[in-house]
Amino acid sequence: MVNTPPSPDPSDILVVIPTLNEAAYIAGTLSQIIEHDPVAAVCPVIVADGGSTDSTQNIVKDLSARFPNLRLVHNPGRTQAAALNMMLEDAYAGAKCLIRCDAHAKYPPNFVTDLVSALDDADAASVVIPMDAIAENHCFQRGLAWISDSKLGAGGSPHRGGVASGYVDHGHHAAFRMSVFRDLGGYDTSFIANEDAEYDQRVIKSGGQIWLESKIRIGYYPRKSARSLWKQYAKYGQGRAQTCLKHRIKPKLRQLIPVVHVVLLCLSLVLVPFTTLGLIWPLLYCLIVLAAGAATALRHRSACGLFGSVGLAVMHTAWGLGFLAELIRNVLGTKAQ
Repeated sequence: MVNTPPSPDPSDILVVIPTLNEAAYIAGTLSQIIEHDPVAAVCPVIVADGGSTDSTQNIVKDLSARFPNLRLVHNPGRTQAAALNMMLEDAYAGAKCLIRCDAHAKYPPNFVTDLVSALDDADAASVVIPMDAIAENHCFQRGLAWISDSKLGAGGSPHRGGVASGYVDHGHHAAFRMSVFRDLGGYDTSFIANEDAEYDQRVIKSGGQIWLESKIRIGYYPRKSARSLWKQYAKYGQGRAQTCLKHRIKPKLRQLIPVVHVVLLCLSLVLVPFTTLGLIWPLLYCLIVLAAGAATALRHRSACGLFGSVGLAVMHTAWGLGFLAELIRNVLGTKAQ
């Protein structure tokens, strides 16, 4: 006789979805989460909107008639970190498990139920999950999706396309044990990005563990333009620098590579007027990313794969510049004091 694990108590669970101008995705996201999970169909599902100027709020209000457990609340802090920290308020004091969902993603059936079970089974402070890049019928997005989870695109990060479960030091946030989240004061809302990695640092320092559950996976939609991708990755680099500075830790090798790339580009600009040696790194780098884009196009039999070259160049350069800019700001700020 097989023992069936008890179903999670919906009254113990909070599902939070931060939004800001997600009209294109929010209806599908809510449907995937609520309609295909018996726990998510009953537990509070809260859309914390940061002041959307599109139809996101109206869509959620309309769907609340269809999903009685769905609530729309205003997030005055606007950011994802501020949205999650709203769950520290007294109104949510009874919650034992917090589930973080992103509007810009695709979710499997029983997502909430499986996360709560994984949190209990691992006896962890948090459960993180892998993300698999997916794309709609948009050529730049498709090329970016095909290459962003590769070694060149993600640097081998275990939550970007990873297939092995285990305890990790960071991953894509999905489930929190609320007692730990409260004790640590939630996210640091002063961070422009990387607030999740900064939180993970505090979890580990407090003696907690973070479990990566590879069987629970979500799809995420990459940006559709080089400009929006640049803004995203510049913030990522800046946020990582903030984490390194706050906790006095060194960036990992995969995080140092885009920083070194930017430094070499800057040195090349200085050398080019005086010697052709200044062209070595720009030319070598161009060959690397062009070869990666061409290989992606051939593998998927689509010219859209060539946009992967553009995506790599944007991600590496924007991340590195964001990281260095934050370091410089910190140094100048320290000197000013």
